[in-house]
Amino acid sequence: MAERPDVDVVIAVHTPTRPIARAVASVLDGNGALDGRPGAVRLTVVCHNIGADVIAAKVPAGHRERVRFLEHRDGLRSAAGPFNAGMRDSDGEFVSIMGSDDTLEPGAVASWVALARRTGAETVVSRLVRGAGRAVVPTPPARPWLRGLADPVADRLSYRSAPLGLVATAARRRLGAELVEGLPVGDDVPYVTRLWFETRVAVARRGPAYVIGEDAADRVTYAARPIAVELAFVHHLLDQEWFAAYPLPARRAVAAKLARIHLFGAIYHRQELSSWTPQERADLTRVVIHLAAAAPGYARVLSIADRRVLDAALAPEVPASDLVAAARARRRHGRPTTLITRDPRGLLAAEGPVRFMAASAMTRLRT
Repeated sequence: MAERPDVDVVIAVHTPTRPIARAVASVLDGNGALDGRPGAVRLTVVCHNIGADVIAAKVPAGHRERVRFLEHRDGLRSAAGPFNAGMRDSDGEFVSIMGSDDTLEPGAVASWVALARRTGAETVVSRLVRGAGRAVVPTPPARPWLRGLADPVADRLSYRSAPLGLVATAARRRLGAELVEGLPVGDDVPYVTRLWFETRVAVARRGPAYVIGEDAADRVTYAARPIAVELAFVHHLLDQEWFAAYPLPARRAVAAKLARIHLFGAIYHRQELSSWTPQERADLTRVVIHLAAAAPGYARVLSIADRRVLDAALAPEVPASDLVAAARARRRHGRPTTLITRDPRGLLAAEGPVRFMAASAMTRLRT
């Protein structure tokens, strides 16, 4: 019987046009061993709605025999299904999921395992960079002095939506946590929320990174959809019994992130006024109402500019031009309305704009 690996790395791929050979090489050549043990990291490629032979043919022979190829067919475009299938089939101490057009810098897996061992973490949040330029992705904007285990609220873990890094198999099974299948976008947000708030988490602040590739023109997440579809995951998350059981500060932290990143983003990226039909406005209002009901008081940490977007989103009779203009105005960072909160109690909070922006800027500076 093969020895149980320390880490199972799972890559999901749905088309042979993705640079799967590059992704595989970054794992096997730069991350395939721990402490000189070649079997400590096992790689599984899950072939989503496509034959394993088609994908295997894209991997050079020298690597092909070192990869487990699994097939997962569900007829859906979401990557949640194949990632879940790969994680269910994994029995390593930790599991790490990876996109087929992404790569790992050499030594990344070993550094994450070392961090987990040192801190006792069940989840390790990877350092994240983008593309050939290696631009740092400033999430999560954790406290600059963080060294041990993270606090999910104080270290703003919710701003990392993707479960990139390591997750202990025992913790994942204990929670019964999986990506949400059937959601076209945001399927990872409920999953990571449970990880951030219900496991011991360490943040990799330095060292080798997970690299987001910029090759794919067909990333599912980037496609435009109706509000009811794009933000369906928000309703799903807020309706979960485990989320309702979280302390109010935790729910507020999650809701502030959902508003800042997902709600406001959905508005900003709909600049065409004709797209704001009565149904779209009603669906948008429903999201705003749900956030306030699930996490009362969460908006106190939002800037004046943010609150103006909420006000317009909450009132379908407000012209779409005003709604879109408010979404644009909140992105003019550095102006007083983007730094000051309407509610004085939120001004100096960890989620308040001043501390939040400062933490994000410091995260960009870390290497």
